[in-house]
Amino acid sequence: MRNEKTKSRAALGSLRVVDLTRVLAGPWAMQIFGDLGAEIIKIERPGEGDECRHWGPPWIKESDGSASDEAAYFLASNRNKKSVAVDISKAEGQRVILDLVANSDIFIENFKVGVLKKYGLDYESIRKVRPDIIYLSLTGFGQDGPYSDRPGYDYLFQGLGGLMSVTGEPDGQPGGGPQRIGIPLVDMFSGMYASVALLAALYHRKETGQGQYIDISLFDTVLAIGSNPLMYSLVGGKVQQRSGRASPSISPYGVYPARDGLFIVASANQSQWQSMCRAVGRPELAVDPRFATNGDRIANQAVLNEVLAEIFTAHDRGHWEEVLNAAGVPVGPINDYFQAIEHPQAKFRQSILSLPHGLGVNVPGVASPLRMSETPVSYRSGPPLLGQHTREVLSRLPGMSPETLSQLEAAGVIQQSPPR
Repeated sequence: MRNEKTKSRAALGSLRVVDLTRVLAGPWAMQIFGDLGAEIIKIERPGEGDECRHWGPPWIKESDGSASDEAAYFLASNRNKKSVAVDISKAEGQRVILDLVANSDIFIENFKVGVLKKYGLDYESIRKVRPDIIYLSLTGFGQDGPYSDRPGYDYLFQGLGGLMSVTGEPDGQPGGGPQRIGIPLVDMFSGMYASVALLAALYHRKETGQGQYIDISLFDTVLAIGSNPLMYSLVGGKVQQRSGRASPSISPYGVYPARDGLFIVASANQSQWQSMCRAVGRPELAVDPRFATNGDRIANQAVLNEVLAEIFTAHDRGHWEEVLNAAGVPVGPINDYFQAIEHPQAKFRQSILSLPHGLGVNVPGVASPLRMSETPVSYRSGPPLLGQHTREVLSRLPGMSPETLSQLEAAGVIQQSPPR
């Protein structure tokens, strides 16, 4: 690892990553690594860059208040990175990447299977330059199998992998039908799995000196995160159906009406159920044979929901939040995101960041949930402009004089963003 003798409070402060990923899954993984101190060299195509730079509106505002061409979507997963714009389709660009790899620890990419081989940037080519490299490929379907050559995005895999089939109201109910989850969950979990795999590979390399190849796919990920409904289906002998705002396995565990609107009750064990019955003034419900055990409550969930609705609509949500929390039963409102970040806990934990950006303005960010006592995360920079760090990073390579960099830029091999 780079600078191993340098003491740093950053957990991954000695790592350098050459990052050829774009959109979300790979960038999400690398933002985690960046927060932990790794140097992330984000390789982008000159003139275009990561396509999610253009997935707006909304757009970041320039210092004069006008809209820029930098999308909010890109902000979500690209802080703590250095953007280096290199055309890898050109031989000179490929040499630049190999020179970067020679002094790097990790190479990560999300191109379609086989694309990087024609550029001499596949695993076998890269490991000739850096034998102990850890090389991770992140694709839709993985490196082998009958669908391995197909592209795919999060939405496709939410449907293909069964996730949408258990999301939404049941058929026949108002609004019934499969629903997309409101965030790109498969992308984000794929990035998380990639992060875990990379950390495991780094530990293995520390123990053995060996690098390795890692194959992560969105399809494998969506099945893995569907473990609960898959076990429900495989053990139960029938496919799990959508249950809307209720749980198919726990009751009462869902959304209920109060006098002034909806709120969530999450009574997940027998003790909480008994405490809830006492707290709402209906202790007899705890021993009612229809509701005595969790299995009884699931079997009679429609009846139980009617009983609870009658109880809860007698008072406002604030009343029930106070009463049930005092009884040790998890309860709370259904917030929008503005309400969520105004929550006292979010304020106390400083969940929203303000980061410097290359446009000369500060941009918002969402804090990492990793709270580590000895190696805390750090927020060193906002998401970069396309090619913002090209000369800074490449000037460290052997033989990269200012004149050589200018020649490469004139030939369209690299791009440096203009100063703002």
